Amino acid sequence: MKAKQNYEKKNEAIRQAYLAAKKAAPKKFAARLNLSWSNWGFGMEPLEQSVKRLAANGVKFIELHGNRYGADLGYKTAEVKKILGDHGVAAAGICGMFSADNDMASNRAVVRQRAIDYIRRNVELGHELGVKYFLIVPGAVGRPAVIDAPELEFARSVETLRIVADVFKQAKIRGAIEPIRSAEVSIVHKFEEAVRYIEAVGARGVQHINGDVYHMLVEESHIAQAIVDHGPRLTNLHLADTNRCALGLGSLDVDTLIMALYLIGYNNEWCYATPEPLGPGGDPYPAMYGRTTPKILDKLVRQTATYWRAREDAVRELD
Repeated sequence: MKAKQNYEKKNEAIRQAYLAAKKAAPKKFAARLNLSWSNWGFGMEPLEQSVKRLAANGVKFIELHGNRYGADLGYKTAEVKKILGDHGVAAAGICGMFSADNDMASNRAVVRQRAIDYIRRNVELGHELGVKYFLIVPGAVGRPAVIDAPELEFARSVETLRIVADVFKQAKIRGAIEPIRSAEVSIVHKFEEAVRYIEAVGARGVQHINGDVYHMLVEESHIAQAIVDHGPRLTNLHLADTNRCALGLGSLDVDTLIMALYLIGYNNEWCYATPEPLGPGGDPYPAMYGRTTPKILDKLVRQTATYWRAREDAVRELD
């Protein structure tokens, strides 16, 4: 028999742990994983068109673009509630967008103040919509170069988030730190670094992690193992295949990923699997103001949702 490669050994260990846990407590595996979708990748498309697409493909949750960039910009709560209610879709979380304009790690105080104000505005939206989490990036996406020193950026970012961290507890929303690959940000690239950041902030409302399998592919030694190791912290997981396209179009081991999620009890009302297939590139943020043919987006959602459910069915049938 051929000797297994290291990743295969980890895959098999997770598979066996999944099967054993399922056999020991089958009721814990009865509920399915919550499939959501991050909508900022749809660009300037009207929200109602996006929500219709998700509903048509059986996606019951949406991660909303945190687009309250100013007092006169972004989603209006009443309008969003009506659109979601009309189509049977619920807001799962808010995707915080942190660029050079609102960089918590910046060495410019005015930029850090923008980050504080931005968080307050968008957490208010999340509270009004009853979302479960708010995604936080410690440094600017699209700025992989360090401003001065990593430890100084880390310290400034922590100090900035501490100032506003109480709003998460007050709003009953989980502040979730997202580790992002070093090709896109300057600090906090791995789950273990996110934990160190969370501990440094020391706020009750900021205790969770927003994972992203595309970033994990290059920063973690094994995606599913990282999920198992940090299970209680994970509240949302962005999904895309290895080419950052729709699930099923790359070589991501979706089955082992799903086993890991069930193994940590991820099939609960506070946790979501959220596709965010943005395509390859060093700075995906321009997509939020792009325009894509609706047929392309329809296919993207259909391909991903169909593939995810098929693989989840396959995993649930294992015994």
